[in-house]
Amino acid sequence: MSTSRPMSGLRPTRSAVSRGFVTLLAALVLLVGLSFLVAPSSLAPGAVSGMLPFASVLAIIGLGQMLVVQQTGIDLSVPGSVSITVVIVTHVPYGSNDRLGVALLLVLAVAIATGLLNAAMIGLLNLSPIIATLGSNALLFGAILGISGGVPRSTTPALAQAMGGSLVGVPNSVMIAIGALLLVVVVLKTTVPGRRFEAVGATVRMTRALGVATRAYRGGAYVGSQLLYAIAGVVLAGVVAQPTAYLGNNYLLPSVAVVVLAGTSLLGGRGFPVATAIAALFLTQLDQFTLALGVPYAAQTLVQALAFAVGVAIYTIDWAAVRRRFMKAGGVPPSVPATH
Repeated sequence: MSTSRPMSGLRPTRSAVSRGFVTLLAALVLLVGLSFLVAPSSLAPGAVSGMLPFASVLAIIGLGQMLVVQQTGIDLSVPGSVSITVVIVTHVPYGSNDRLGVALLLVLAVAIATGLLNAAMIGLLNLSPIIATLGSNALLFGAILGISGGVPRSTTPALAQAMGGSLVGVPNSVMIAIGALLLVVVVLKTTVPGRRFEAVGATVRMTRALGVATRAYRGGAYVGSQLLYAIAGVVLAGVVAQPTAYLGNNYLLPSVAVVVLAGTSLLGGRGFPVATAIAALFLTQLDQFTLALGVPYAAQTLVQALAFAVGVAIYTIDWAAVRRRFMKAGGVPPSVPATH
């Protein structure tokens, strides 16, 4: 009997709590405890209510980036994708609620077109994901400049009310993030296409040899990610009264950091949506904590970079080998089996 499992990603597996989930949950609890002791202002009701919408935005963007990372790519079009959404929903309506629906349809069309463009450049022209998404990001910023001229415009009252409201005490922005999370979890973890998607990311050559349309799944990651970026951009435009035309610039490094912290490998394969959402909450609260301590805002990028480096170290370094080497350097002899 063959012991190979080439398509294990297609079969249902036992649900297990990922290491990233446990690690991040423990880190979040420690961060909240430290915030309570050292910077209690970061946990004040006003601070928390102001933080949650931005954590929700980062969680949605992180889910989109996760889809791309699962297919061994990194999406550098995040800033342009989020920013063009903000620009469209603020400039096209020009303060009129009646034109908000048209703006949202235009956002949807741009997201799908951008996703298909990225998919075509990577799947058909065989460009590197970094080069392809960097190019599409440049095109998006050209469109942003053409539409807005770099001038911010106020959010329409209807969008501000929708995104700034709450349901049974939970902000609508958080509800939208939970909805996006549930959708991604259901599709990836409970459907055959979702399991094939993860299998393609893990073993693209093997799945292609078995007749799976790998190009369609990899291209679908870029379309799906753009749709999630569009949702995040709409939420962001609603919670910020007068968003700038380049608001998406703040989310490129954090979007990759939350995916890595959640345990999704940069080499592709299995993704961890719930852990990604927790990582977004952790990283946003970490920003709140550092600001409450008086750390300059510019230093937040360094904090995010450090979080990214820690995530890479946790999940990619063979710590058992490091420990063995350290013990050997310290003169501790390795265990040798007895011989007769």
